[in-house]
Amino acid sequence: MAVYVEEQRLCLPAAGCPGPLGGPAAVCGMSRLLGGTLERVCKAVLLLCLLHFLVAVILYFDVYAQHLAFFSRFSARGPARALHPAASSSTNFSRPNATAPSSGLPEAPSARPGPTAPVLPPCPESPPGLVGRLLIEFTSPMPLERVQRENPGVLLGGRYAPPDCMPAQTVAVIIPFRHREHHLRYWLHYLHPILRRQRLRYGVYVINQHGEDTFNRAKLLNVGFLEALKEDATYDCFIFSDVDLVPMDDRNLYRCGDQPRHFAIAMDKFGFRLPYAGYFGGVSGLSKAQFLRINGFPNEYWGWGGEDDDIFNRISLTGMKISRPDIRIGRYRMIKHDRDKHNEPNPQRFTKIQNTKLTMKRDGIGSVRYQVLEVSRQPLFTNITVDIGRPPSWPPRG
Repeated sequence: MAVYVEEQRLCLPAAGCPGPLGGPAAVCGMSRLLGGTLERVCKAVLLLCLLHFLVAVILYFDVYAQHLAFFSRFSARGPARALHPAASSSTNFSRPNATAPSSGLPEAPSARPGPTAPVLPPCPESPPGLVGRLLIEFTSPMPLERVQRENPGVLLGGRYAPPDCMPAQTVAVIIPFRHREHHLRYWLHYLHPILRRQRLRYGVYVINQHGEDTFNRAKLLNVGFLEALKEDATYDCFIFSDVDLVPMDDRNLYRCGDQPRHFAIAMDKFGFRLPYAGYFGGVSGLSKAQFLRINGFPNEYWGWGGEDDDIFNRISLTGMKISRPDIRIGRYRMIKHDRDKHNEPNPQRFTKIQNTKLTMKRDGIGSVRYQVLEVSRQPLFTNITVDIGRPPSWPPRG
């Protein structure tokens, strides 16, 4: 019995582990402490294993979904390409809304929409590739084929847009024209690289006056404004340039601003000086809103001279002012030539200039009359041949 009682006494402390330090009770407490620690470690390991399993499952399904989308995209687009194998080669990208001709077969449905064009950043206010002062000369032969090779990025019709940025404006460059093919080749040779370096989205329009009647520069410019908008309604800036004027500095940016812009302020013809304060000839620019505000240009200036002064009056009478570049930047070379036949000085120009306030509301873009005879999209420009009529045999009233 004594032995049994001793064993029972030794086992009783295991329930509460009382007893002196170092005795059997202390050993029992140590065992319980170690057991609790191991239990917590096991739970932590179990939780980590569970978390790892959940992450592995999520990654598995994500990779599976990507592979499924990848192969389904190829299987969905394959038939559509087979139905239209020549779509990309036959598309005319010279037109803003050109589409591929239909093959007559129904298009295969696409499981997913095609990739969208990347969104381009805005073009910088100060283009980084400008050269500055340019050497301009007109002695070297200038075949049109050479000019075309020099400007591979210019599309049919003289359209261009920078591939790496989005310009703030769409610019139509309008040239009044007749019998100046030699001058036009030099103009295209110099101006296309300049306009591309300026990061412009632009089109070049040569408005060719049909026949041999008296030349009418301002009326041709009105025609160019209307015809350019017919081709692309997004034009919001219009540069009006004589074909014999080439800028000597590409920092003279062909853009429109808050006020009408006069670019050709220092021609070699005038000793690189502005001939008089109200001069607005040669090369000028107006936004679409500014052009409509002055009712466009006058249509009744037949022959040389006077229309640019009338335009200056229209701008002043509508409360606008002329902006100009620095005279060191607004320098131009003029191609020397004799005065054109049927472009003699207009003897009525001084009288008409004095009456701008009376005539500008009835004579302008709202009253221009003409007939388009031909529209020809050349590699570097769009040629529009028009019949603008002939001058009256007596001066109109007003």
